[in-house]
Amino acid sequence: MDAICCFTGHRHLPPHQIPQIRQALETQVEKLICQGVLTYRCGGALGFDNLAAQTILDWKTWEPRLRLELVLPCRDQTKGWPPQDVAHYQRILSLADQVSFITERYFPGCMQLRNRRLVEGSTHCICYCTKPTGGAAYTRDYAQKMGLQIYFLAPLCL
Repeated sequence: MDAICCFTGHRHLPPHQIPQIRQALETQVEKLICQGVLTYRCGGALGFDNLAAQTILDWKTWEPRLRLELVLPCRDQTKGWPPQDVAHYQRILSLADQVSFITERYFPGCMQLRNRRLVEGSTHCICYCTKPTGGAAYTRDYAQKMGLQIYFLAPLCL
């Protein structure tokens, strides 16, 4: 089975901590690349997901065998987003190796289905989670239940 890493994390990152989060993310991705992990799955949300996707796109400059797979909850995910965030999202979509959608339109529960799909088939999970509840915590818990190797980037992940 091919090694696949998914990401989970918060939509809202503390602005003053983004450089440290980015550095920890880059370091962990580099370690996984050295172990032969070449496929990475992101959920396309604002915050950590987009930071993770951009990290993989940056690494593809040095390691063209890397694959970025986007597992998105719905086609209208960006409804209500600021224009600059939509533009960044569209750029990531255009550079991804694979894009799949859970559903055409948002419905309650489509985010949770997206999170489960990110985990299923993955072998590793890079997690930035500082709260015991919410989507990132749910995905982290599901990844643990499914036996993924989890790498915690935040001190209060459990």
